[in-house]
Amino acid sequence: MASYDLKTMKKCGVLSKQCKDLTYESNFMRLHSQRTSTMVGYLVQSSRLFGQLTSDLVSGLDPKPTQDLLNFLPQPVWIVATVNGGLVLCTPGKHRDDPFYIVNQTTQQWEVVPSPNPRFWTAKISMLVLGSNPLWFKIVRLSDSRDDTIDLELDLDSEYSNEEDNFNVFSNEKSWHCEIFDSKSWEWRQSDDLKLTHNDYFECNQDVSACGGLHWLMFNDKQDKYTKYTMLSFDGDKEEWAMTSLPDSLRGNDHCDQIAPVSREGKLGLIHLRQETMMLDVWILNYEKIWIKKHTINLKSLLEKVPLPHSRIHSFYGADTLFMVDVGSVSFYNFRTRKLNRIRVGGWIKSAYFIQTDSEPVKLKPEI
Repeated sequence: MASYDLKTMKKCGVLSKQCKDLTYESNFMRLHSQRTSTMVGYLVQSSRLFGQLTSDLVSGLDPKPTQDLLNFLPQPVWIVATVNGGLVLCTPGKHRDDPFYIVNQTTQQWEVVPSPNPRFWTAKISMLVLGSNPLWFKIVRLSDSRDDTIDLELDLDSEYSNEEDNFNVFSNEKSWHCEIFDSKSWEWRQSDDLKLTHNDYFECNQDVSACGGLHWLMFNDKQDKYTKYTMLSFDGDKEEWAMTSLPDSLRGNDHCDQIAPVSREGKLGLIHLRQETMMLDVWILNYEKIWIKKHTINLKSLLEKVPLPHSRIHSFYGADTLFMVDVGSVSFYNFRTRKLNRIRVGGWIKSAYFIQTDSEPVKLKPEI
């Protein structure tokens, strides 16, 4: 097993379950990182003095962050998404007409992605890779249709008479404009609107890319405690939206508990941290769309090392390590060995994105 690297394994059509599981162990990740230029970690963006943005790479294998990884770009940027292969989607600002950059931060390659429709305000945006040779990716942008009226120039005398044309205040339906950027055509196109209710909210978690789709945790404040949480998913190939119920034991939980979507060994998963008992339940959605509880992790010993609940569990770093984010630091906690690696990041952490770097150049923009 130790004589093979991930590049060799990527060429295999089928791997044994034991071999596949080993690739997610921290020991294998450490060995692979030592033998190759691959680095698996998180791109942490923080705000320092005078609002200066920095993007640092932190890893459970290195006690110090690698600073300012995106300083080769022509201007400071906000990170909005990352995907495997070291690809980063970022933008220089949060204005409607700002362009996007698609970046391979390892090789310092980058291309400008055209600006989406400037009439819409970005509410959610993410990216997923559907093919690697050649590279094929899609960017999905959601915009709240209620913000469209910001651009309307209404006469004061007719403001209220025209209001019904712009809003149906008696409707419980809420539309989200959906735009999709396809790297094959290198163009944005507007898809059908996503229809939700006025009571559906995106939880304050990052979306998760898994199983060829994007996934968001949703909260409905008008539903009873057993149906208030759902998972909103976008199928990248079919370009279809779907809602998935959560496991029964999660749907009725206390809102003080932490629930977050995660990518677990290539599959869509959920973590549920029960604050009273400090037990972490890990769920996986199988191919039959059924939630399976994989295991429960006892985090009581973690209280002695890290100030929970000030630290938020972000995701899994491999199969045996949790990645957590605090105000000015991040932590890697191996719950099997109970070893904690805490790394301080200079500044107020804005976001953290999982990234697996790849030193091989990749053609970001196809010949059209």
